Amino acid sequence: MPDLRDLYQEVVIDHSKRPRNFHKLEGANHTAQGYNPLCGDKVTVYVKLDGNRLQDISFEGSGCAISTASASIMTETVKGKTAEEAQALFESFHDLVTTGSVSRRDAPPLGKLEVFSKVSDYPVRVKCATLVWHTLRSALSGRDTVVSTE
Repeated sequence: MPDLRDLYQEVVIDHSKRPRNFHKLEGANHTAQGYNPLCGDKVTVYVKLDGNRLQDISFEGSGCAISTASASIMTETVKGKTAEEAQALFESFHDLVTTGSVSRRDAPPLGKLEVFSKVSDYPVRVKCATLVWHTLRSALSGRDTVVSTE
C-alpha cells in the first residue's frame, strides 16, 4: 500500500515540522506532563475545559516526529469535543496503533489520525504515538503526576 505509506509520511512530516497548537495555553485550567523514556519524548498538555467541553487545547515539548505529529493532530481533533468524546477517540486511536484497525462499530471517525494505522507494524513506536493521549487523559482527570510510557 504505497499510497497509505506516502500519506503517512506526508502528514507526519508536515505535523512534526509545523505542529499545530504548539504553545503554552494561557488560561488553561488543566495540565499534565508526559515522558517516554525509551524515545526521550517529553510533552506538556494544556487544556481549557469549559464545563465538560475542551474549549481549547495546546501542547509543548520535544519528541520524535511520530510523537510531535500525534500531539499536533490530537489537539486539532479533540478541540471542541467533550471529555467523553475525547476518551472515545483515545480508545479508537489506541486500537488503531496497536492492532492496525478499529474494532468497535460505534467508534468515532478518526479522520487524519487514521494515517497512524501503520504504527502497529512497529510496536516500539506505539508509545511515541500514544504518549500525548495518555497525558491528555491525565490532564482531564486532574492527576498531578508525570505520565510515563514505562
